Amino acid sequence: MEAVGRKGLSGVLSSLSLLCVVLDLQLDGALGATPGEIEHHLEMGRKLLAAGQLAEALSHYHSAVEGDSKNYLTYYKRAAVLLAMGKSKSALPDLTRAIQLKPDFLPARLLRGNILLKQGRIQEARDDFQAMLHSDPDHKEAESYLLRIEELEKLQREVHSAHRRGDYMATVTLLDRVIELCPWDPESRELQADCFIQLGEPEKAIQDLILAVRLCSDNRAALLQLSKLHYSLGQHQEALSQVRECLKLDQDDKECFSHYKQVKKLNKQLHSAEQFISDHRYQEAMEKYESIIKMEPNVPYYTKRANERICYCLVKSHRVREAVDMCSEAHQRDPRNINILRDRAEAYILNQDYEKAVADYQEAREFDGKNQEIQEGLDRAQKLLKQSHKRDYYKILGVDRSASKKEIVKAYRKQAQQWHPDNFQSESDKMDAEKKFIDIASAKEVLTDPEMRQKFDAGEDPLDPETQQRSRRNGHGWPFDFNPFRSGGNFHFKFRHN
Repeated sequence: MEAVGRKGLSGVLSSLSLLCVVLDLQLDGALGATPGEIEHHLEMGRKLLAAGQLAEALSHYHSAVEGDSKNYLTYYKRAAVLLAMGKSKSALPDLTRAIQLKPDFLPARLLRGNILLKQGRIQEARDDFQAMLHSDPDHKEAESYLLRIEELEKLQREVHSAHRRGDYMATVTLLDRVIELCPWDPESRELQADCFIQLGEPEKAIQDLILAVRLCSDNRAALLQLSKLHYSLGQHQEALSQVRECLKLDQDDKECFSHYKQVKKLNKQLHSAEQFISDHRYQEAMEKYESIIKMEPNVPYYTKRANERICYCLVKSHRVREAVDMCSEAHQRDPRNINILRDRAEAYILNQDYEKAVADYQEAREFDGKNQEIQEGLDRAQKLLKQSHKRDYYKILGVDRSASKKEIVKAYRKQAQQWHPDNFQSESDKMDAEKKFIDIASAKEVLTDPEMRQKFDAGEDPLDPETQQRSRRNGHGWPFDFNPFRSGGNFHFKFRHN
């Protein structure tokens, strides 16, 4: 049985060997192409390229290369299509292969040298152009490119000299020409980004680093720098996105991982703080923002942002004095921030300091004249200022603008008891008390009615006949000019103490 098994196994192996030979022959037949077929692909590629149908042209050149891997022209033409598609890196291997197959093929050397020069690979580019002159001493384009290389090397010496002595503006000016000659050189972009960082222009640095990353996809240092710049500007999602790209390249990169943890932690804190504000949990929001200041005391964006939001929370909490102090401190740090000016104006309104509120809104409008919220706030503050020169119902009752209805009623009862005319003997004192009592009653009428109070808070006195006729509400109250003490009856007011 063992002999039969060995014989059967031998037969199977022989059959497999025969099958492999057949498959090899079939594969050779499938991959091989006649000169006519190759010429057809080249012709179709040429026509499609002329028509601007680059992807279709590339497909035909792929077929031509597969059909004849020894034809230098097929590699050259495919490289030309790749260049037209903006894929210079992919074109380089084809040009190199074309040169290997035909070293004296100058068009391929010219294209490759040009790509290498744009990538900043100066010595390799020089080798190609010198090889061209060796084959054709009168080649004008090769001579022109070699002159550019001389100019570029001189510029680079000047660039590094200016950068070493800290003359970043001069460095940027010189780099403009360097980048014009080598637009695909990531190192020049990174150096220019560094100059912009030193000059305090992080947005420009970001643009250069984005290009540097595109030119060199495995550039972890540039990705980390890009993330840190976005982070410093408060662009948290962009910062997180870039540092994640760094970790994709190397999950063990310690610098990228450390920065990733920092960005993620801050993102979480900011999200929590804003959620607290949405839920009107202002004290908790302020605590979050205070912890953010401690976390990033040396990053101006976060200290400014935190102070701005703490200012807002204090205003919303009606902690007027604290709000004015915090908003003023935040304004000193960030004088052009219209949100801080708006919030401080609202704090001044709560403090019934309308002139200062108007001034803050006017200053905010200077920075953003098209902001509807600021314009509406200014209109309201101006109305309140005008109104304050007449009657201020809050001042009459001696309550804050944030007082509750219960506090207003309590203040009204106290004032009404004090100023009831029956408490006075002389006619002149009674007349003064009547006027005061009418004001007290009017204040209570307006401030305990939600609709009238809203109008008054917006700068409109609902009892002033100059602005509108007051309609009776549910049969209670009296018109602005109605005096209960002059209506012919004897009025006695009783006050319950709850």
